[in-house]
Amino acid sequence: MATPVLDKPVQDATASHLITITLRVRRFLPEVSDEVTWEDFVLEIDPKERVLDALHKVKWEMDGTLTFRRSCAHGICGSDAMRINGRNRLACKTLIKDINPEKPITVEPIKGLAVLKDLVVDMEPFFQAYRDVMPFLVTKGNEPTRERLQSAEDRERFDDTTKCILCAACTSSCPVFWNDGQYFGPAAIVNAHRFIFDSRDEAGEQRLEILNDKDGVWRCRTTFNCTDACPRGIEVTKAIAEVKKALITRRY
Repeated sequence: MATPVLDKPVQDATASHLITITLRVRRFLPEVSDEVTWEDFVLEIDPKERVLDALHKVKWEMDGTLTFRRSCAHGICGSDAMRINGRNRLACKTLIKDINPEKPITVEPIKGLAVLKDLVVDMEPFFQAYRDVMPFLVTKGNEPTRERLQSAEDRERFDDTTKCILCAACTSSCPVFWNDGQYFGPAAIVNAHRFIFDSRDEAGEQRLEILNDKDGVWRCRTTFNCTDACPRGIEVTKAIAEVKKALITRRY
């Protein structure tokens, strides 16, 4: 008995799941020109794939000069934050089917940071603000002989702000940061919050004074852009408000 040929039906079934999309990418190639342009890439893709998969397809099959950051591709490293259809998102967590693929999908770099090439921005100002708030545990005295114990209630107090992956989606969605890159920005304040409210830490006052600066927490205008942009669901605006309250009451 002849063996049935399965290749063609399988290929047809796979192809039937594909749709044609237009990926409209903001291009900046400093080695070629100082001008910013938009370039359309038309490709076939499964709508259940992610924008990151579409960018990979362009990079690997259509235009190897396309430049963007990515690492883990699972929403943990935060490397691939970019503006997709006008909103800050992680390309690895944004499904094609969820962003109206019938229209061109616009992809551009996050705002407020200098663009180095295509979708890659200079993250150094962002990370400098992060370093400035002392994002590490500070204690006094001798090194303990056992772990520093903490109650479940004390841990819960700052649990939300431990979720930050430093993608800069919140900071680069902030209008104050767009207009003045000297502002610490939501991500730095979130990471200060994580230690200010940690019962084991002893540098809360020092961090509060850092954020009491003219470029600190008082620059926040409570627009909630940062909370809306956070891919980890952190209540960023709430955390900023708690830091403001701590500055006024000195209770944390």
